[in-house]
Amino acid sequence: MLEPSRTTGAASAPAVRSAIASAEAEVDLTVDEVVTLLNAGDDLDAVLTAAGTMRDAGLERAGRSGVITYSRKVFVPLTTLCRDRCHYCIFVDTPGQLLKKRKPVFMSDEQVLSVVRQGAALGCKEALLTLGDRPEERWPEARAWLNDHGFASTLDYVAHIAHLITAETGMLAHLNPGVMTADELRTLRPTAPSMGMMLETTSRRLYEEPGQVHYGSPDKDPDVRLRVIEDAGRARIPFTTGILVGIGETVRDRAESLIALRDAHARHGHVQEVIVQNFRAKPRTAMQSAPDADLLEYVATVAAARLVLGPRMRVQVPPNLSDTTEFALLVRAGADDWGGVSPLTADHVNPERPWPHLDDLATATEDLGFHLRERLTAHPEFIADPDEWLDSAMHAPVAAVADPATGLAVPGPPRPGDSSGASNPPDSAAEPTPFGRREEVDSAGRGGVGAAHDGGISRLISRAAADAGSLDDGEWQDLLRATGADLDALAAAADDVRRYTVGEAVSLVVNRNLTSSGFRTAPDAADPAQFDLADVAAIADDAWQLGATELCVQGMLPADVSPDTYLDIARAVKATRPDLHLHAYRPQDVWDLADRAGIGLTAALAAMKDAGVDTVPGTGVKVLSERVRAEIAPTDLETDRWVEGITAAHRAGFSSTSVLFYGHVETAGERITHLRRLREIQSATGGFREFVPIPLPGPRGGVALVAGRPAIDEHRAMVAVSRLMLSGSISHIQVPWPRVGREAAAILLQSGADDLGGTLLDGRVKPEAGIEHGQDLPVPDAAALVARLFRPFRQRTTDYREPPANRKTPIR
Repeated sequence: MLEPSRTTGAASAPAVRSAIASAEAEVDLTVDEVVTLLNAGDDLDAVLTAAGTMRDAGLERAGRSGVITYSRKVFVPLTTLCRDRCHYCIFVDTPGQLLKKRKPVFMSDEQVLSVVRQGAALGCKEALLTLGDRPEERWPEARAWLNDHGFASTLDYVAHIAHLITAETGMLAHLNPGVMTADELRTLRPTAPSMGMMLETTSRRLYEEPGQVHYGSPDKDPDVRLRVIEDAGRARIPFTTGILVGIGETVRDRAESLIALRDAHARHGHVQEVIVQNFRAKPRTAMQSAPDADLLEYVATVAAARLVLGPRMRVQVPPNLSDTTEFALLVRAGADDWGGVSPLTADHVNPERPWPHLDDLATATEDLGFHLRERLTAHPEFIADPDEWLDSAMHAPVAAVADPATGLAVPGPPRPGDSSGASNPPDSAAEPTPFGRREEVDSAGRGGVGAAHDGGISRLISRAAADAGSLDDGEWQDLLRATGADLDALAAAADDVRRYTVGEAVSLVVNRNLTSSGFRTAPDAADPAQFDLADVAAIADDAWQLGATELCVQGMLPADVSPDTYLDIARAVKATRPDLHLHAYRPQDVWDLADRAGIGLTAALAAMKDAGVDTVPGTGVKVLSERVRAEIAPTDLETDRWVEGITAAHRAGFSSTSVLFYGHVETAGERITHLRRLREIQSATGGFREFVPIPLPGPRGGVALVAGRPAIDEHRAMVAVSRLMLSGSISHIQVPWPRVGREAAAILLQSGADDLGGTLLDGRVKPEAGIEHGQDLPVPDAAALVARLFRPFRQRTTDYREPPANRKTPIR
């Protein structure tokens, strides 16, 4: 059940001006005055201006004028079991769902460290521990897991993990475990410099009325949540909280919620930031059909939060929950913090909404007249007074990553050796438990990876999942040859790494292929694969009308066709549909343009960018081995020229895919060398978005690496090793569903893969002009396949961003 926000009509202009004047005088606003601001209507611009001015004054007082902050973080979903039943939440699972997803009850020490070490290498300072509230009080499986591992409670395990993260990586934990008692807050304080819990709303109707979003969720009682916020203040804990907009609350509820947070902070001075978060409907939830929060109501709430909370408060808006076109409004409304953004992990609470790329976020922030700066989990004002706000155990770890002049984050990765003082676990618990390593078990309490087998492969799998760099080439080759129970364990470990980094969402781009080798100045009407520039325009227009966001063009032009035609094709696409993403030209094609036009590689890439090419395919290579190329594909580009071409493309500003064709004459060692080479290129350029392991079809392909191993197991081993070896380097592993089939694709999505590539629309104009024509994967079919795996489906753009709402294809 979702009720409207019950706006009472626009407030009068004099009432709005009066409320603004009170806020500017830093007089505490009344509920009625806040309602007036929220209902400003035609006077919303005046509210936004006042809020933005107040934010700017606060930043100047803080000594960082023109700075918007964010925290570079890793999201650690410690457990997705929960005792609550929120109607909008897709984060939580039941024990039955965990079994179907092959997902553990709790992340193990090794799984957590695998993720946070990768994050630390990418410069992350924050480890956000998010989990369901007290799952052991509802689910016997959670209680059994904790008992088997020697923990008194979920919060006891949170303390252990937080300490472990800081001791092993130098990162700082931000704890978000839900409702806590005063004693529990004090117990956790030595393990983290900050904690958080959303108030969400003060509405008792949403909690008490059957059918409302918080009904049946004991931890969503507004009084209970307000008590936690008060207790955190008494315990001197820098605390993050906030409200949700659009979950059925009234405008007056929003006003009362903001005032409740203001008053709690006035009593204790501990609220370091207030998040104003817009509701986004999630599939497979009770609120899946509810509308998203109205943009102007959301923006008005951000502005009201600023005016209620004053210039010194940090007001956060999550950037992944808004379109980039909406950022300007949010900043005008007084926001000054983007919150945590991860270069590694997904937003596990909003898996359908990827984080913005940090470079893009910095650019967007600059475009709005601000500088983006990294902060820590605790804000500078609290770091500046550690004796008051930080437990003594946190002094050294925080100082190691804080700029002493600003209190913001120092650049670069944290170092565990700098966190002296974090090596001893807190002893403030009433019944302390040892903080040593626990035996790893699966969701039923049995021994898991690293415990199920005693053989060497099992140990290799555990090492590969924890630290890919610790394995040599021979050990990776052993994993490629895994069979039976060892292969099952390998696939499960890879899937866990996938789950805890890129997340549960399975993505797909709506696209169409066009093979540029079929271009002719005078096409033969008898050959449907041939086309000219007029056909290019018609194909682009047709693809757009069918919902495509990408046109993929690749293939060398015939020798008798001018090399300038590569650019003419791009121009024809962009002239017809300028917003259609053009993913075009392999390194071999680019070299053909460069060589035949006599302009060189750098100029060829610049000309492609000018013509409208957006990204490039990293195809045109089987394996990075001259021996293999000579035997299986002698007409392919030489491997050193492929590497030079793709590296130059990345440095010219093009991102790309990457591939490996397997199952022919290549050896296990050559596969591993190929993956290592891709990692090296990625370290140098950062240009690869995804990796696609593609089985080569017959007659030369279909050769098993392990004699007698079924084809599906050949694919599972390749996908799993790819995920593990490329983790922390190339984020996305794509399943080539046209090569393996839909049923096998579903299995590979449980072996470490997270992406299905493209729909491969045939289109209504010259479908034969695209490679792999005759095969397509409609969005509803893809969504149905993913739903069988109990995972969320996400339509993406070529570069893994969120398509505009009007370009999303309905899944039903």
